[in-house]
Amino acid sequence: MYRFQRSPFLLLIALLAFSALACQAISFGQPKTTTDESGTNAGQQAIVDQAVATVMAQIGAQPATATPAASLSIVGTDLEASMIDLYQKVNPSVVLIYILDRQSFPVGSGSGIVYDAQGHVVTNNHVVTGADGLEVVFSDGQRRSAVVVGTDVDSDLAVIRVDSLPDGVQPVSLGDSNDVRVGQFVVAIGNPFGETGSLSLGIVSGLGRSLASNRIAEGGGRYSLPSVIQTDAAINPGNSGGPLLNLNGQVIGINSAISTSTGTNSGVGFSIPVNALHRVIPSLIAEGVYHYPFMGVRMTSLDLSAQQQMKLPQVTGAYVTDVTPNGPAARAGLHASGFNDSVGTLPGGDLIIGINGQPIASPDDLINYLVFETEVGQTIMLTIIRDGAQMELPLTLGERP
Repeated sequence: MYRFQRSPFLLLIALLAFSALACQAISFGQPKTTTDESGTNAGQQAIVDQAVATVMAQIGAQPATATPAASLSIVGTDLEASMIDLYQKVNPSVVLIYILDRQSFPVGSGSGIVYDAQGHVVTNNHVVTGADGLEVVFSDGQRRSAVVVGTDVDSDLAVIRVDSLPDGVQPVSLGDSNDVRVGQFVVAIGNPFGETGSLSLGIVSGLGRSLASNRIAEGGGRYSLPSVIQTDAAINPGNSGGPLLNLNGQVIGINSAISTSTGTNSGVGFSIPVNALHRVIPSLIAEGVYHYPFMGVRMTSLDLSAQQQMKLPQVTGAYVTDVTPNGPAARAGLHASGFNDSVGTLPGGDLIIGINGQPIASPDDLINYLVFETEVGQTIMLTIIRDGAQMELPLTLGERP
């Protein structure tokens, strides 16, 4: 039979590709076929054999002698066993959170993950906002009261704490969202519509998305969290705060939102990258808040028409349209273009094209670097284009108000 010498999760790729090849061959013209004594369609069998051989070659599997049916049995068995193992490993660390009113009646629910052995549980800020009480339900049915330790509306993260964990419950394993790639398989575990411990499988559909904060910034507008993961794994109300996992069972994100017109899953879900947890959660546990670095600018991206109008040598970068008075950018001398309701973005602003030697292609790139690579009080070096000339500009970061 076919023996796979790489990760068993490549087997799912083989199954999908095999199905596509077989369907394509059948759809685009029926070959002349014969039937053997067992009733097998020999022409279609040849198509299946070729499809399996092609997939095996693509993923580097070493074929021996076996029927395609036997190979598919191995695919299903290996994948099934892997998913069962992942679920059994991680599900005890995923909790159901009930939001209680003043009379201790449940008025909503969400999900969370056990963060450490001290009873800290990570969930979404929007899950616990406005709660008069919290009750945590573990996978074995045990319940604990919980209190809010810290919240951060801009990342939509929160930490709550229970006095003790049930025996055997372990903290989750956190991965690195820098290693996440579009197309990789991911698993979501949570409590959609109160259905506890539900698992769904999907892929990473996109990276570098942004989620707007639920609070209004000073002077209008909203801050946003960069590097958000998009997935088609089924995420519904009640999944909020639950983990998005790679196939090693590591948390790569916290499920936060869905894009939908019906209130239910439409195949576009968003997950807070785990690297935001690495930065934000320790501060929430220690202080109850997280301190974001702050430049004090508003920025926009440019199109080709705007580039030509402003006589800029490139279109990529973060174009400064407004500077907060007396903020870090104003003190550093950064120039803003201003904005006219009838004309739009005006000439005269600085175009930021680099930060600390890292190229900046868009405002999202700059926000991503600030959130994940800098600290309050740090002096950064901006590379800007002003009046057609490139120059370096030091800027000392403040704290986001």
